Amino acid sequence: MSKFYSVAIDGPSGAGKSTIAKMCAEKFGFLYVDTGAIYRSVGVAVRNAGLGSKDEAGVISMLPSIEIAMRHDENGLQRMILNDKDVTNEIRLPEISIYASDVSAMPAVRSFLLEKQREFAKTSNVIMDGRDIGTVVLPDADVKIFLTATSEERALRRFEELQLRGTKTTYDEVLRDITYRDMNDSTRAAAPLRPAEGAVILDTTGNTLTQSFEMICVLIEEKMSR
Repeated sequence: MSKFYSVAIDGPSGAGKSTIAKMCAEKFGFLYVDTGAIYRSVGVAVRNAGLGSKDEAGVISMLPSIEIAMRHDENGLQRMILNDKDVTNEIRLPEISIYASDVSAMPAVRSFLLEKQREFAKTSNVIMDGRDIGTVVLPDADVKIFLTATSEERALRRFEELQLRGTKTTYDEVLRDITYRDMNDSTRAAAPLRPAEGAVILDTTGNTLTQSFEMICVLIEEKMSR
């Protein structure tokens, strides 16, 4: 048994990974690591530098200047800090979804962030969500889950989330972003999106958030009780 427990939750955009991972982390007292937010922060840096999302040479050249930190505010909410600036809200813009998807397909970016992500699991019990946690980042995770749902349902969930945040967009725009990311993430050469070996695949189409949360809690509890 490893010194610390690790839970890897992978899946496509809008599957509810981050929301459920946060809930599980709070329930079990684990550290929550939102790797998608880390890649989105890189996307913000690239966009703010005036580079195109697929300008690989340009992105590689600016990696040494990117400093990303994760902090928690007085309410315990995770904040993303990019070069000393809070970009927590900015990283959720639809435009940044495209940047995050494109830069995450670059092997140099993935290598740049890999050890940063693994360090968290060496020092704490963690729940980490993303696209390649169980396949690449934490292949020896104690619990590996692949969370998914239909693209239409995932787009609706993301659209409603953005509406609550006051972000101006449309359902059709969000669905296009989801479809683009699905294709990009599953066909990229570097760590494509796919279920990890030994992962439990959970299709949450039609589920309430509570139902999906409880299903994952059962999997974690079973592992911890052994």
